[in-house]
Amino acid sequence: MAERPEVFRSAALEGVAHGFLGRRGGRSTGLVAGLNAGLGSGDDERAVAGNRMLAVDAVLPGARLVSVYQVHSPDCITVSVPWADDRRPQADALVTARPGLVLGVVTADCAPVLLVDRAAGVVGAAHAGWKGALAGVTDNTIAAMEALGAKRSRIAAAVGPCIAQASYEVDQGFVDRFSAAGPGNARFFTPGRKGHAQFDLEGYVAARLETAGIGAIDKLGLDTYPDPARFYSFRRATHLGEPDYGRQISLIGIG
Repeated sequence: MAERPEVFRSAALEGVAHGFLGRRGGRSTGLVAGLNAGLGSGDDERAVAGNRMLAVDAVLPGARLVSVYQVHSPDCITVSVPWADDRRPQADALVTARPGLVLGVVTADCAPVLLVDRAAGVVGAAHAGWKGALAGVTDNTIAAMEALGAKRSRIAAAVGPCIAQASYEVDQGFVDRFSAAGPGNARFFTPGRKGHAQFDLEGYVAARLETAGIGAIDKLGLDTYPDPARFYSFRRATHLGEPDYGRQISLIGIG
């Protein structure tokens, strides 16, 4: 019997159809074996399509999956009418108030963020790598949710599996970029080897959500880098000299 997809859920999003999918289960083989949901990988397109369907069935069976062509931007799109995978607009976050849709973002070390205002019936999903996080992708997602009737004090958000501080070494130029953006950003770095530091992406994303006035924030605390059985990791694949890497998918929708 094939392994079932592994789904991580957040207490902050309890009662809402959502899930942070891991690597386990799925139809992909080789370097990206498992539940690879990345349309941009070199994987077999039929396997990826099947994996994405398996992920949706694990979260909101029968829903229509909507995703974007992710470019590490701060841009968020409001979804009223779904589009085909080959017509995905470039953006890194989506929001909707339409039942029957499930929003999806793919990651492989970057932070997936799922959000909901239960009272307004509005959900959002954001791909927050360091570039998008610094540029305000979560802020733009919140603003787009508000335009649909959400209130930030009612929004609950969860930050899913991403590369953790212990695994995320950056150079001094990276530190300087964040420090220039705000003096308080120094707290997201700890000393590393000479000329380097360790960056807390999850903590930074959660802090941006808190500063924006989000009512409830949950950090799952799952590190993608050291756990190849459960998660894909771009950085791990790079360090191993592998020519390709998979992507896990995170989903949220309105039933």
